[in-house]
This record gives sequence, C-alpha cells and structure tokens, in this order.
Amino acid sequence: MSTINRMETLLEDPGLDTAMRDIALKVYNEERITEEEGLLLFERGELGYLGTLANHIREKKHGDRTYFNRNFHIEPTNVCLYTCTFCSYSRLIKKREEGWEYSLEDIMDIVRKYDDQPVTEVHIVGGVLPQYDIEFYSELFSKIRAHRPELHVKALTPVEFHYIFKKGKVTYEEGMKMMKEAGLQSIPGGGAEIFHPEIRDQIAGGKCSGEQWLQIHEIWHNLGCRSNATMLYGHIEQFHHRIHHLEQLRQLQDRTGGFQTFIPLKFRNKDNQMSHVPESTTIEDLRNYAISRIYLDNFDHLKAYWPMIGRHTTQLLLAFGVDDIDGTIDDTTKIYSMAGSEEQNPAMSTRELVNLIRNVGREPIERDTLYGVIKNFKDHQFEEDQQFKGYVSLPVVKN
Repeated sequence: MSTINRMETLLEDPGLDTAMRDIALKVYNEERITEEEGLLLFERGELGYLGTLANHIREKKHGDRTYFNRNFHIEPTNVCLYTCTFCSYSRLIKKREEGWEYSLEDIMDIVRKYDDQPVTEVHIVGGVLPQYDIEFYSELFSKIRAHRPELHVKALTPVEFHYIFKKGKVTYEEGMKMMKEAGLQSIPGGGAEIFHPEIRDQIAGGKCSGEQWLQIHEIWHNLGCRSNATMLYGHIEQFHHRIHHLEQLRQLQDRTGGFQTFIPLKFRNKDNQMSHVPESTTIEDLRNYAISRIYLDNFDHLKAYWPMIGRHTTQLLLAFGVDDIDGTIDDTTKIYSMAGSEEQNPAMSTRELVNLIRNVGREPIERDTLYGVIKNFKDHQFEEDQQFKGYVSLPVVKN
C-alpha cells in the first residue's frame, strides 16, 4: 500500500478521534501543526498513527531514498571545563590524567591516516579547554583544507564557539567569520541539549544558553553556510520542553533556511551524574522521532545517528520519518560508547551500511555533507556478495 493510501485509510478510520483526524488532515494537506497539536501528539499519539504520518512526510520528501556518507570523527580532547550532568564522555581538569588532549600535529596525523580512503567528511567536536582557542582551530582548519581540499570540515558546536570567542574577546559575528575564512565549512548540531532554561540549567549549567546556541547558528546561516540541529531527549525533560525546543528550531529555520538535518539524541545513562534516570524505551524513541518529523515541516532531513541509537532501532526508524543514518565513522567517536550505547566500537563499512538500508526495503544513497549525491547503491553488487562461499550442508532425510 502506498503512503498516500495509508494516509487515506487512516483518515477514513471511524475510530480516530476528531483532534487526531484534524492533525492527520493537516499533514496530508502539507499544513503546519501548532505547538498545542505537537504536545497532543506526545501525550496521546499512538505508535502506528505517528508512524503513518511521519512516513508519509518522509516518502513525500524522499521516497525510499536513505542517505549515508563516508566520514570519520576527531575528538581533540575529552577533558572539559564544563560539568554537564548527562555526560559520560568528559573528564574534569583535576582528573585530566584519565583523558586525552591532542596536539595540532596529533590531529593532523589522524587526518593523514585517511589519505588513501574515500572519505568525504571530517567531524570535529570535543571538550572545552583554554588551549583549544581561536588560533588553534583557525590553524587546524587551514591545515586540513591545505592538505586535503576535497575533505569537508564540519566542526565545533556553539558551546565551543561561545567559549573561544569570549576568551578571544571577539563577537560571535567576528568569530564565525574568522572560522569560515580559516576553512570551516559547516557546523554539527551538538550542544543544543534542551533549550528551555528550566531544564538546561539543571543538566548543562554554565555553558552557552539556548538563545546563544540559536544565535550562533543564525549568524552562521547568514554567512551562507549550513548546519545541523539536535535535541537530547529522554532524561528529566517533559513533553512541553521538547515542543519548546522544536519550536525554536522551526522558527529559526523559517528565518534562515540554514539547517539541513535534525538529529534526536537519546540520553544514555552509563557512568554519569544522571545514571539513576532510566533510559527511554524503544517505543518512546520511535514516537519521538516521528513527532520530530511531523513538527519540523521546514527541515529537509531527519537523521538517526546509529552509534547512539543502535543498528536495529535505526532500521525501524526508517519507517518513522528518518531518511539519513549518518556514516561509516570507523570507530572514531567515544561520546556514546562511553555512555553505554549498544555500539561500543562504532564502525560500519559501506557494504554494511548499504545492506542495513536495503534489508528494510529502502534505497541507499551515498551523499556528501551538503547532500549532493555521490552514488546510488540501489543496484550495486559488492564483490563480497558475489564470492562463492561454499555449498550449504543439508540434512539427510531417511524414509
């Protein structure tokens, strides 16, 4: 059954109450839902209903196309000035012997390690420390671009920018322009957590506010550049805090159009100050992704970051609004493995990513960072799949 037919069947369901039918009709007619309706979806939306709406939007925008890229991460340090209660990754300065602090040359060595590999993006985020300042990152971005011009540099969050610009005594506008001139090409969505100060002050006190996070992205967009956005969910926030967060993103996207992708990030509770808080269930994960897809009508893409959410849930999410699953990563990130995610050594080959997508009936598309299509893997045959693997031993049946 096509996605349009599924929506029509849903709308004809006599058991669907008026409020839910009105929301479904808005989605069918490509009309925006309100904050009150978004909250209603969180409070009353059943899984199958939400999946039908989210998948309808996903297929209207992208059909079966599902995007991935070939990328690797660099995390310059896990030592940090801030003490976010949800974080399992960072180490305080007084315990810096438990962490790592890469020099500029250490980072360039990591970049050079990928010289003979067809990666298209380096993703750089880490802890906040004084030595990682404007000069450090300006030189780093310039060196990467000089060494490998075709490698897209996606780096740093507003949390890092806020600190280094304050330390460097430059405005956000001056600082972001300096980063662009040094070679920065796009910025990831991290550090957003939950914008509402009622929650943000409890879980991420001391670092940039929600308003400052949004301001830095808006400045970046106004320079003609793109970025992503995230939301950390499933901890002490309530549904209305999620809607507030999504609404701030939707309003900024209306103004700039600079966001490419929204990535819900699941709170993981291993080895942090919030270990007593239970993690969200898979059902709640699916609902949250679906509502995000429904609410953020002006975002092109919804991504499931597979090292955080797990491979099997990622496959499920391809029917709940998701059209992007991130990239190969090559075991170059520790942020979620240290927090107890299923992926303790996050790496997938291109073949594994393609098969993960194909196995749920979707079409694998390798993209670059800005969603330019590099290769459609729909009909691609990998050598490993064509190799003879021996005969299958069958049981002997005796009459």
